Amino acid sequence: MRIILGLLSGLIGMLAGWFGLAFLVVALAGPDRDGGTAMGAFFNIGPIGAVVGFIAGVWLFTGIGIVKSVPSAAPSGNATTPPTRISRPFAVALLVLAGGLGWWAWYELIRSPYLTHGFMTLDLQFRLPPDMALPPSKEDVHIDVTEGGRRYALVSVSDGWHGHDGNRQVILATASLSYKASQRVVSLALPGIDEVTWRLDLGSDPDPTPGYTAWRPSSGNAATKIEMNFRLREDR
Repeated sequence: MRIILGLLSGLIGMLAGWFGLAFLVVALAGPDRDGGTAMGAFFNIGPIGAVVGFIAGVWLFTGIGIVKSVPSAAPSGNATTPPTRISRPFAVALLVLAGGLGWWAWYELIRSPYLTHGFMTLDLQFRLPPDMALPPSKEDVHIDVTEGGRRYALVSVSDGWHGHDGNRQVILATASLSYKASQRVVSLALPGIDEVTWRLDLGSDPDPTPGYTAWRPSSGNAATKIEMNFRLREDR
């Protein structure tokens, strides 16, 4: 048990030293636009902190984690060396810290709520019926993208918010996706018409699509005859 706890203390110290020294170098270096400083700090300087942290972790275990037991009086009256034992508070704190780090690693690396590809851009196109004109301005266009029914993705309607497909006007928008979700729903509201919705056929943790999907009618209000297609791409 002492060997296991000693190694555990050293490993925790190694992680603390690695990340601590790397973060310190990045903080002292200042802004890093291309990420070169951060990469160098983590892979080149971080291991130095890991060695120091491992030694410090083992030293703390031998100095604080192992304590002497209360000596019992020997029958002959001769002094005896008191036995040693593991400090319970130190062991509990070490196990709690290791458990917390393990849970964090499991949550972030295995059960992370974030998309594997990081932030992804959802390009949306809404094709209006042939006899329907565009709204006067982009402020009249209201688009929502919900992820899992709880989160609203950030939707952007830029200055170049419209185009055309033949004689049909097309509204253009983008949304930023970052979370895994069991379902994603797009809704569009324009002046004078009821809100229309589409359910995106994307997986919980989707990959980028090769291009735009086929045009598809809305889920609820088919009378409006507004169609939508989308493309999902990875942010660079």
